[in-house]
Amino acid sequence: MGTIFPPHSLSPLLNIKPSPSRILLAPCPQPKSNSLFCSKPIVSSLRKNQTSSPKPSSGTSWLAHAQQGLAALAISLALNFSPVLFNGNALASEFDVLNEGPPKDSYVFDDAGVLSRVTRSDLKQLLSDLESRKNFRINFITVRKLTSKADAFEYADQVLERWYPSVEEGNNKGIVVLVTSQKEGAVTGGPAFVEAVGEKILDATVSENLPVLATDEKYNEAIFSTAKRLAAAIDGLPDPGGPTVKDNKRESNFKTKEETEEKRGQFTLVVGGLLVIAFVVPMAQYYAYVSKK
Repeated sequence: MGTIFPPHSLSPLLNIKPSPSRILLAPCPQPKSNSLFCSKPIVSSLRKNQTSSPKPSSGTSWLAHAQQGLAALAISLALNFSPVLFNGNALASEFDVLNEGPPKDSYVFDDAGVLSRVTRSDLKQLLSDLESRKNFRINFITVRKLTSKADAFEYADQVLERWYPSVEEGNNKGIVVLVTSQKEGAVTGGPAFVEAVGEKILDATVSENLPVLATDEKYNEAIFSTAKRLAAAIDGLPDPGGPTVKDNKRESNFKTKEETEEKRGQFTLVVGGLLVIAFVVPMAQYYAYVSKK
């Protein structure tokens, strides 16, 4: 007599019901495998889903480019108009001179960059010899433009006070300033320096050496001639003198009233003669031609 098993005790392999997913899956190509279905197509379909990414829309791409362009424009405007940056080297130059103090290895602070190496060497030789013998130190400063002070004299006094705060420090010190853009200069110093040089030589160097030669852009000659003149005054030697002032007065191109009237009469005569020739000559030719007939 056979034994009847209940339906739920049957193996699940015998109770597999057909489903739509079974049609989508291909059987495994290996017949000896214990698995009933091959999972390779499922894995490949998952990889395709993972690697595919949604493409950005055209609106999003346009917005990103617009944001990048606005950011670049903002950076450019900030670099050009930022108040932190100086609009030139003149403003930074004059304050750099004040903050850095007197030069230690030389006697020149050429912030304008107009002095040659030969002039620097000659100044160092002349001024070092003067300092070793007379104990007077003269510092020369060149700047392009002044913006903090009205003229070179105020700036020279400011440099002297900043570099040598006490009277004892600046007593035997001299400061010579040359402003290249304004073509002017100034000389100042402590009480002992002013007394040793003299008011006459101080005024002469400011009115002759520095402005006259700077106008012709002879900055090296302006500085070195001033140094020689100050050194000679301290040593008690004769004044070598300054450059001769050229008479740059130009003749006027405008004519006077008398010259204008004279030219006007000559012009009227010439124009009248040309008009007579223009009318008389053709008429004479025509008369000669008619008379031949």
